[in-house]
Amino acid sequence: MAARSGGTGDQKAGLLYGIGAYGIWGLFPLYWPLLEPAGAVEILAHRMAWSLVAVVLALLVVRRWAWIPVLLRQPGKLGLVALAATVITLNWGVYIWAVNAGHVVESSLGYFINPLVTIAMGVVLLKERLRPAQWAAVGIAFAAVVVLAIGYGRPPWISLVLAFSFATYGLVKKKVNLGGLESLGAETAMLFLPATGYLVWLGMRGDAAFGTAGVGHMALLASTGLVTAVPLVCFGAAAIRVPLSTLGLLQYLAPVFQFLVGVLYFREAMPPERWAGFALVWLALTLLTWDALRTAHRTRAEAARLTARAAAKAQAPAPTAAPDGPALPGPALPGAALPGPEVPELAVPGAEPGPAPATATEAPRP
Repeated sequence: MAARSGGTGDQKAGLLYGIGAYGIWGLFPLYWPLLEPAGAVEILAHRMAWSLVAVVLALLVVRRWAWIPVLLRQPGKLGLVALAATVITLNWGVYIWAVNAGHVVESSLGYFINPLVTIAMGVVLLKERLRPAQWAAVGIAFAAVVVLAIGYGRPPWISLVLAFSFATYGLVKKKVNLGGLESLGAETAMLFLPATGYLVWLGMRGDAAFGTAGVGHMALLASTGLVTAVPLVCFGAAAIRVPLSTLGLLQYLAPVFQFLVGVLYFREAMPPERWAGFALVWLALTLLTWDALRTAHRTRAEAARLTARAAAKAQAPAPTAAPDGPALPGPALPGAALPGPEVPELAVPGAEPGPAPATATEAPRP
């Protein structure tokens, strides 16, 4: 959704909401280990089930239900929602497993390269044209993956799965065109029965961690829904209060926090070749951000120029009409052009407004 125009206080509140959303997402690596001894699949199932509970409560508060019958009458959209639910399940599952298995830094890399993967998918799937700076950023990112693959001794598959799954999720959500809470509600509704069925089956086998590690652990597993919904609500509040360019910069807070948690808290190894790979990724993102900000500035300047030209034309003095006679020009103003034959306006190259800024994707982060 586009940023809403508001006062300075409104934008400050939006900035705080954005920092809160991406800050929570960035600190997730500190949360998932608290849920052990539950395994990654059990944690994922709890997140699916409790997220629906949290979203339903949020929808009850805001009283937004009109979208449900509309969605149910559109089988095509329901298919896209099912695809989105499948992809986000893969993303969540890999992320939870990776964090609890000690791959926080590699997980953060997935969300660093996600914007670059999104651009690459736009070229391949949507036949979009890239500007030279975007091509350079994608090329640098590819070189970074090669360097990291050499450093790890294998392709950074965790990063690639997270980046491609989330980019696919964003693409599908753009097609579905539902708000953040609504789309998460539809997705988790589809995931609820399989997730709950798995938890019941796990409990019947005696392998469930839920209920075996104390009331506090049960509360932590139940809080997965709240932890999923709260940053999403904050993101939605930020998206309508701050410019999209600001929101685009804030998105890097999450992988930055994840990277710092992995290096400083979990003490994950960072040999020179890994630093080199991350440095290339950060260079690509810097180039991409600079190009996006420059393009947005040019688009706004061109739109302002066209608006000013249209306003000037609207305020131009109209010719006065004499009684029972042809229209006569009004009194000449100093420096005004004398009446004469109408001359068609010359087309100015680049006068057309540039493309509208992309809408912010309200999607649950890791």
